This record gives sequence, C-alpha cells and structure tokens, in this order.
Amino acid sequence: MANAEHSGATEIQARLRVARLALWLVAAVLALREVAVVLSTPRGERLTDLETWVGPDGVLHVKGSLYDSTQFTGTPFGGLVLKPLTRAAEQALGWGWTFGTLLLVVALGLVAARALPQPVGRRTSLLAAPVAISLLMLSLPVRNTLYLGQTSIIPVLLVLVACFAVRGERVSGLLVGLAAALQPTVLLFAALLWFTGRRRGALTTVATFAAGTALAWAALPHDSYTYWVHHIAGTGLGGPADDLANQSLHGLLLRLGVSGPLEISLFLALGAAVAALGVRRAVRYARDGQLLLAVAITGCAAIAVSPTTWQHQLLWVLLAVVGRVGKRASDRYVWPVAVIVVMTLPTTMLLPHISALYPLRNNLVLLAALAAATVIPFLSRTSPYYRAPIPAQFAPAAPARFRRVPLLPFLRRVLTRPNLLLELLLLRVTYAAYQQVRLAATGGSNSAGRATAEKHGQQVLDLERLLHIDIEHWANHAVVKVDWLRNFFDFYYESFHFVVPLSVLAVLYWRRPVDYRWARASLGFATLLALVGFWLYPLAPPRLMPALGVIDTVHGVQDFSKPDYGTLTALTNQYAAMPSLHFGWSLWCGVVIAVIAPRWWMKGLGLLHPLFTVSAIVATGNHWVLDAVGGAVVVAGGFGLSYLFQGPRGRMTAVVAEAEAEAADQERAPARRDTAPRP
Repeated sequence: MANAEHSGATEIQARLRVARLALWLVAAVLALREVAVVLSTPRGERLTDLETWVGPDGVLHVKGSLYDSTQFTGTPFGGLVLKPLTRAAEQALGWGWTFGTLLLVVALGLVAARALPQPVGRRTSLLAAPVAISLLMLSLPVRNTLYLGQTSIIPVLLVLVACFAVRGERVSGLLVGLAAALQPTVLLFAALLWFTGRRRGALTTVATFAAGTALAWAALPHDSYTYWVHHIAGTGLGGPADDLANQSLHGLLLRLGVSGPLEISLFLALGAAVAALGVRRAVRYARDGQLLLAVAITGCAAIAVSPTTWQHQLLWVLLAVVGRVGKRASDRYVWPVAVIVVMTLPTTMLLPHISALYPLRNNLVLLAALAAATVIPFLSRTSPYYRAPIPAQFAPAAPARFRRVPLLPFLRRVLTRPNLLLELLLLRVTYAAYQQVRLAATGGSNSAGRATAEKHGQQVLDLERLLHIDIEHWANHAVVKVDWLRNFFDFYYESFHFVVPLSVLAVLYWRRPVDYRWARASLGFATLLALVGFWLYPLAPPRLMPALGVIDTVHGVQDFSKPDYGTLTALTNQYAAMPSLHFGWSLWCGVVIAVIAPRWWMKGLGLLHPLFTVSAIVATGNHWVLDAVGGAVVVAGGFGLSYLFQGPRGRMTAVVAEAEAEAADQERAPARRDTAPRP
C-alpha cells in the first residue's frame, strides 16, 4: 500500500513538472512573439513614445521645455530620470528597452504569483508564475508598453515589490513614493499603507514623493510649473482628454458631453467617492489576508481618479483577477474570465457595433476598474465558500456504443445551468472571432479573393449541372415574379438566421440545462468546421457570379465594375458560402427541436425551419444547393464531435431538478449554521 501511494505521488509530481514546463514554454513563446512584433516593425513606427523622448530630436535631448509639445506625458521627475538615457545610441536603446521591459514583465509575474493569498496548494504555487507571465504578455497594457516604449510597468512593479518582496516599512514606503513620483495617482497607496497599520511606510511614501517632486522642481522649474500648474498634474498631455484611450472618469465625463465647471465638479466629487470607497474596500481585504487583491483594488481606484489614464497604464485591472466571486463553482470563473477578456481583447470584439452600446463599449475598461474598486463582492477568506464553493452536479455517464467514447472523460455532462453572464460573454467573443476569421479567409477584403471565389463558383455550378440540381437561376427568377413570395423569402433570410438559434439556446438554457450544454457544444464544433471550409474554399454565391444573371433580392443590384462590390463588403466576407451556415444553423435548430421537443407537432415545426431556410437561401441567390449540403455535413460533424469527446447526450430532467434542490440546500446550509443557537 505504501508503495502504491508513493507511486501515485510520484506520478502526480511528474504530471505537474510536465504541466509547468509546458506553461513556461507558452510564456516564452508569447514573449518571443511580442519581441518579434516590436522589432520587425519598421523604424519610425515602433517605440514611438520612446523615440519621441530620447531620439535624436526627442524632447529629453534638445534644449527647451519637456512639454513644448504634448508628446511627453510623464512627470518632471520621470523626465529627470530618463535624461541620462539620451546618451545611448537609438538602435541599442530600442533593443535594450524592449528586452528590459520583458524582464520587468517577468519580474512582475513572479512577484504577483508569490503574493497569492495563503494557503496556496502545491499545484497552484508551481503553475501560478508562468500563467501570470503569459496573461501579462497577452494583456493590452503590456503589448502597448512594448510597442510604444512606455514606462508604465515600472510603477506597478515598484508597488508590488514594496508590498511583497522587501522587508521594512521605510523601504516599502520609499519604493511606493518613487512609483508615485513617476505616476502621481499611485500616491493613493499611502492611504492603504496608513489604514493597514503601516504608518511609517505611508509617511515615507509621502516624503519620497515630495522629495522627488521637489528635486525635479529645482532642476526643471519651468517644466514642473507647466506639468503641475498649467496642465493640472498632466491633464491634457498626450492627446485630447476625451479620447477613447483615456480610460478615466475625466475622460468618461467629457465623452458624455459634460464640460466646463460642471464637469470639473462632477469629476472631483466622483473621484473622491471612488477613492474613499476603493481604499476602504482595499483595507478590508488587506486585513482579511488578501493583500494582492487590496493592491489591485487601490490601483483600480487610482485608474478612475487620474485625470488621464492611457491604455498602457491600466495594468492594475488585470491584477484584480485574483479576487474570488460567487458561491457556486460554476460562478467562480465569471470574474476572472471577464477580466482577462477585457484586458486582452479590443472592446470592439466584446460588444456589437450598435450606437446605443457605444457609451458602454467606449468605457469598458474603466467600468471594469470601477467595478473592481467599488462594487464586486469579492469573497472573504472567512467565508465557507472561499475555498469550497458549492460543487457542480454531474450526470451519470451514459453508455456509449464505442469503447473509446468519450475521448475526454473529464468533460462530463454538468446538470446545472452555466452562469448566464459568462455564457453571453463567451458567445459574443466567439462570434467576434468567427467574424474576424471569416473575413480573413480572403485576405481581409473581398477583392483579395474574388478571382479564386468565382473560379470555385464555376466549379460548383459545373458539378451541379452534372448532378442535374442546378436550380438556382430557375428558383430565383420564379420567386422574383411573385411579390409576396419574394418578400417572404427576403424577410426569412434576413430575420431568422440569428433569432431562431438564439431562441433555441435560450429555451434550453432555462428549461433543459443538460441539453443546452450538449446543443451548444455541437453548434460550436459545427461552426468551427465551417470556418475551415471558408478558409480552404472561398466561394462566390450565385448573386456574385456576373454571367449567371441571378437577381440579388436581399442586397440589391451589385456593381460588378468595382473591386469590392455588394452592400455588405465592409462587414463580412461575401465569399464565405461553402458550407452554408445559414442552412447549417437552421438544420442544427431542427435536429435539436426534433430530438428534445415532447410533442410530435413541435418536432414537425422545428423541421420546417431548415426547409424554409434552404428555400430562402437558394431563391434569393445567396447560396448554391451544394452549399446547403456542405452545411449539413458540418452540422453532422458537430454532433459527431460532441459525441466523440463527451459521450452520449444525458437524459436527466428529473435528476436536474433534484440537483438544483440539493444545491439550494447546500447554499442555505451555511446560513443555518450561522443562525443556529449556540449552547
């Protein structure tokens, strides 16, 4: 028995070593990729901020004020520190700065991994550092810092080192004070130090900041006056304050149309409220033993209250990923996923191109910082759910027809419904990525793949003629002659493509969570297979074949004299026709309804949807008949892959109800224990 236990422990350690090595390899690849992107960019387009500062004609090199233009946005103390770098050669400085920044990112990841709240399991301690470094490499602030040649990583690293890597309050206060001298809103950390009992460190922070600012004022009096008085702590430097890149409350108010004394008053009032509430929450979590989360909350508050917070200064939000939110295990991933997505993807991928959502989309990172600083209910370490959330309930494994199915047994069928916010977020990101890949399949524009797509269109037409199924021209002209039929198919083509699949998913999510996960996975696999088809075989639909004479009833007359013709060329790839996801998604809906619906007439209505869809896509000239065949193939592949990886669909409606009742009892149990009378 002892030998068996030793063998099991050795196997676990070996797996951890392999996982750790793989994660470090991923981090190294991401770092090399960022270096390659920066150094492969032509000179004059990379490290633009750095060259503006210390290049041959940089503001730190020539005589005169640092702020004669708005290119330099740092503090006078920052300019004083950077001035010695002007003696270095430009090319050597670029390479040195890039690799030096990478080392700072690695150091930041190592310190952050070390600062995780205790106790930390062995697996977490081994894997945290490479995961943290990889997330930093993927984040937009780090990528911007590397590309522009900024210094925004240094204040964050100084604060983390002060809080977690050095001993002595005075040394900690010295480092935080230096960070504040480079980025003034970091002075908010003095309040965190003061209210958590490190008053000597707080006083040292203020004294160091004052000394650095005074030194810069003595050396650069005119520049110091310009920065602190004329520009009010740098406000207005680096571009218009209402620019979308300025993710601060000041920028938000200006973008909302508030200006003048009213804007200044609102900014001061809201900034004071956010700072007070953020520091109060940070102090509470610091006393709870979650100092890294407290640092992140304070940094998020500093982002909001700063007059200007450019994208490369937003790294504090990513640190807030360490906070734990949610009582259920299924809810535990919502906050970290949301933070990672917001910090690594452009906001245009997160929210659709709808004018009503512009205020939300344009300020999404600021809103994430505000949420972390003021409202997100992070769990206390004393909460019974902090280390042991309510576990997910799994369906018993259904017997499969094949011995090797499922290939991934750990992807078990979960009985309870997933978190709705996480589902919506992942749905939006997945669809945005789908749009990008779909458009990139022809080189980013329709003209790039026009000749190839029309050649493939002729191939499909020849094959259909051979099979005697080339009915596109006949069906199109027959429908055009009947106004009500043409209007019906146009409406069906434009309206039901998204409405029906989303409705099916919504009903399944609410009423049949087990079937929802099965159907969602099958749809995802089918869409992924379709993307491969778009990439490998760009195909012109009948309406974009000039010699065919098909009338585009939906998009209007096409101007074939233009390289990019069609009314939707700016939004989507017009040659993503094979396979047809219009038909594929409708067939998926029909199959899901036919399998799950309890009544025969419901099953019949569900199967009518793919029938109407295939009629609409052919009659309107948007697809070939063989496109629908391709759509059916990828849908069959989607269901097949779902079966292969996860096994058969679970039929567990009664068990789901029992599991939900059991989960509710578990959620109420801690409350009953807390309110029970004590002997």
